[in-house]
Amino acid sequence: MTDSISLKRLDRGTLIACCLAVAAAQLCITVPAPINGEITSAFSASASQVAWVTSAFILPTAILELNFGVLGDIFGRKRLLVLGGFILALGELINATAQSITMLWIGQGVAGVGAAALFPSSLAVIAAATPDKRDRAKAVSTWALSISLASALGPLSSGILGTVTDFRWAFVPPVVLGVLVGVVCWKWVTDSRAPKGRSLDWPGQITIAVALTALLWGVIEGSDKGWGDPAIVGTLVLAAVALAGFVYAELRSESPMMNLSLLKIPSFAAAAVVALVGMLGFIGTAYCVSIRLGAVMHLSALDASMPFVILQLIPLLLAPVLGRMLTQVDARRLLAGGLLPMAAGQFWLAAIPITTTSLGAFIGPVLLLGVGFICVVSSLTQAAVNAVPIELTGMASGATSLVREFGQALGPAVISAVAMSTASAQLAGKLTGPGAAINEAGGPLAVVNVPDAGAEAQALAQDALASGLSLGMTVCGIASLAGAAVTLVLVRRSVAREATGEPAVEASAV
Repeated sequence: MTDSISLKRLDRGTLIACCLAVAAAQLCITVPAPINGEITSAFSASASQVAWVTSAFILPTAILELNFGVLGDIFGRKRLLVLGGFILALGELINATAQSITMLWIGQGVAGVGAAALFPSSLAVIAAATPDKRDRAKAVSTWALSISLASALGPLSSGILGTVTDFRWAFVPPVVLGVLVGVVCWKWVTDSRAPKGRSLDWPGQITIAVALTALLWGVIEGSDKGWGDPAIVGTLVLAAVALAGFVYAELRSESPMMNLSLLKIPSFAAAAVVALVGMLGFIGTAYCVSIRLGAVMHLSALDASMPFVILQLIPLLLAPVLGRMLTQVDARRLLAGGLLPMAAGQFWLAAIPITTTSLGAFIGPVLLLGVGFICVVSSLTQAAVNAVPIELTGMASGATSLVREFGQALGPAVISAVAMSTASAQLAGKLTGPGAAINEAGGPLAVVNVPDAGAEAQALAQDALASGLSLGMTVCGIASLAGAAVTLVLVRRSVAREATGEPAVEASAV
């Protein structure tokens, strides 16, 4: 489809603005990890409450990204970029002034809405301005490099600010970045749009939003309230009903968010499963590491940030060879080849004793995790879109992104539930006095963070958390192995595409 406003050549200002926009959105995702310990202490937060800090940002991004792409096509992508930058800044300002964990959730949710506008709009502007495949590949590589750079700078800046001052200052750079994105995009971006044939699928959007939000809430709160709690049961039932409503809406829609016939293609369905479990395992592992180093072992925010900085620097180091790998190595092999080192790194992390605070012990598994992650993310969309007819590649890419991002939101929720349920079960009946009361109110994580619990109670809680977090990372490793098995068995190229001679779709390294 040709844009109604097209560019003969991508100008430098537009490219810089789009790269700044996506960098700001990505940086905000990585900011909380190094300061989870400080957040836990400042707000006396439970593990499930801390899990919501990350999930509250990613959930609206996952839910809204597809329809924000449609809005950009209809009303102009420049407007979405400007609006997204200012919304991002507003959310981060709420975070920077938060006086409660609830306020932090609200700020993260608002910022996530801004990110949902920035991610698809920035890439769509670049794609519309680069009709030549080589020009587009170069521009998208620069866009992807911005994501990798922001992913490394986010935890580093957060760790430094969280160490030298109040943790809330970690959210100040994103506020400045959000405002800068809004201004720069207003001044520099050349607008584009493609309204023909585009319309919003409101029934699909509403039902999938309710389904994913209810499912996430039920999983996170279930570990605290108990899985038999009427509110949890009711929420999970609501999720199932809303999901059924989404299926019904999509089957009847003239312009569905997702053509459900795609799920009849084994390779696409397999890629969707891998996107869910792979990202769940990766972000779940990051959550476990951040809780272990910050909230349990009480390392400084800067020290806690180092594994995440190393992890995110790997895509930058692999950038020179990644493009060639994507063109020369089959997506199926690259995807499976990424999940296996991810699993190895996750099992390795699970085996490291809880008392180990030397960052050198984390370098090996983190390197494995980083190499595996960039291979998986780089090849995942390619594996999905190459499995479907060429006219459905855009929808396949968008659907894969939604599933991938929901997997990221679900990761902390599921792994927190596994880890904290295990720790609580191990600690049951072992505490007396103040330690027992604190455990009853806030769980094992509260015990290790409240001195009044007593040294003996804190030691018992630390051992219990060691078992829980180790099991959590083991579950992440199993998820990666399951993803590799699904990939090897089911992911194939599109038979229809090969029969008609249609080319494989190029995928960016994001």
